[in-house]
Amino acid sequence: MKPLASRGPWLAAVAVGLLVTAVLVGTRATPGQALENGVARTPPMGWNSWNTFGCNINESLIRGMADAIVTSGMKDAGYQYVVVDDCWFNPNRDSAGNLQGDPSRFPSGMKALGDYLHGKGLKFGLYEVPGAKTCAQGTGGYPGSTGSQGHEAQDARQFAAWGVDYLKYDYCSGSGTINDQVATFAKMRDALAATGRPILYSINPNSFHCCTGPQRNWGDVANIWRTTEDITNKWDTGNTNGYPMGVQNIINVNVPLASYAGPGHFNDPDMMEIGRGGMTDAEMRTHFAMWAMMAAPLIAGNDIRSMDSATQTILKNRVLIGIDQDTLGLQASQVSFDGTRRVLAKRLANGDVAVALFNQGGATTTISTTASAIGLSGNSFTLVDAWTLGTTPTTGAISASVPGHGTVVYRVSPGAGSTTAPPPTTAPTTAPPTTAPPTTAPPTTAPPTTAPPTTAPPTTAPPTTNPP
Repeated sequence: MKPLASRGPWLAAVAVGLLVTAVLVGTRATPGQALENGVARTPPMGWNSWNTFGCNINESLIRGMADAIVTSGMKDAGYQYVVVDDCWFNPNRDSAGNLQGDPSRFPSGMKALGDYLHGKGLKFGLYEVPGAKTCAQGTGGYPGSTGSQGHEAQDARQFAAWGVDYLKYDYCSGSGTINDQVATFAKMRDALAATGRPILYSINPNSFHCCTGPQRNWGDVANIWRTTEDITNKWDTGNTNGYPMGVQNIINVNVPLASYAGPGHFNDPDMMEIGRGGMTDAEMRTHFAMWAMMAAPLIAGNDIRSMDSATQTILKNRVLIGIDQDTLGLQASQVSFDGTRRVLAKRLANGDVAVALFNQGGATTTISTTASAIGLSGNSFTLVDAWTLGTTPTTGAISASVPGHGTVVYRVSPGAGSTTAPPPTTAPTTAPPTTAPPTTAPPTTAPPTTAPPTTAPPTTAPPTTNPP
C-alpha cells in the first residue's frame, strides 16, 4: 500500500541497488516449503477498505460495508473477509504497550467490530506493519508510531483476543535486503502461530521496497504475498513493476510465478479495482477472469453499498469464482503467448481444465488452442463459456473471437474416453527476477530455535508524501 504521490527518483535508486545485488549474486531463489497453518486452502475472498477509502474509515463505514456484503449476495458468492486497512488505530499504545482502536473512529473497540462481523457470518481482517510506523504514519498522513516493531508477540496476542482472522502485514520501508525482509516477516508469522488462533497471514514485501515480491516463493513465510507494486484502476500504466501498476502490467509479472501457488500459499497480485472506474467493461472482466485463473485472492476494493449491476455481474460470476476456489489450488500455467494472444490453462479437481484466451492487444482477434495443448486427451469435450454459460461440443479445437483487452474463459470437460493430464509446463516468456535466497530458510511450522537477524526496518520515516 502506497500513497498516490510519486516517489520516482527514490524508487529508482532502490531498484538500481537491488538490480546490482541480483547481478552480483547471480542465483535464483528456490521455492520454499509451504506455511501450513490450516488456513487459505483456497485463495481468500473478501473486501478491503484501502482502494476506495484510504484513511477515511470508521466503525459505521465498516459495519455498513459488512451489511452490504451480506445483502448484495457477495457473502453467498464466497466473499467473507472484511479487512480494515491502515488508520484504524489509536495513534498511541496504552500504558502497557497494547494497540488500541482509534476511540473517535471505532468507539465500540476492535473486539466489538470483530464480534459484529462474526455475527454476520464474516471474518475480521486488520492491517499492521513490521516497522515503527505504518505507511500512512510514515508519510505524515496519520499521526503516531504504532507499528509492530518490538511488539510482535504482544500484538499477535492482541489480534487473537480481538478475534482477528486475517492480518495484512505491510513492509512500509525501503531498507533491508530480501533476507532481512524474510526474517522480519517471520517474526510475526511465528508470533501468530504461538497464539493458537488460525489467522491468515498476508504480507507485502514491495511496500516502499522495490520489487522483492516476485523474487522468491514466500510460501514458507506467509499464506499470500504481494508480487507487484500497488495496483491502480488503469489497464496499463507503462510500469513493468513500478508504482502504480495497471492490470495488464500485473498479469505480466504474476503469470510466470505459477509454480509458487498451492493450497495454503498463493501469489497475490493485489486487491481488485473492479467497480472503481478507469477501465472498460472488457478490461474489468479480464481483471476478474485473470485473477481467477491465477488462483489469486479475490479481495474487492469498491464500495459494495453502491455497486452497479455490471460490477455485480463480474464480482459474483460463479463459474470464475469456482475456478479460483478450486480445491487443487493450482495457478494457471501459460500454454502460449505471442506478445498479443495469451493462453493459460488451469487443471481443476474434477478433471476439467479452465482455459483463458486473453487478448492483450487493442483490436479484436481470434485466439485458438487445442484440448491436447491444455492437457486433455481424447476427442470429445464440452466447453462452457464462463460469461454466457453457453455450451459447445468440440472434438478438440478451442477458439474464440476476443475483443481488445478481453478474455474468453472456457471450462473444458472431457467426455467419454477423454482424460486429463497436467498442462504442459511451457517455459514462460520471462522468468522471475533473480536474487539470492535466504541463507537459512525459516522453519515452516515452529518458531526458530535461534533468533532471526536483528536487522529491522528503520524508525525513520520513508520520504514524505500524502496518502489518499
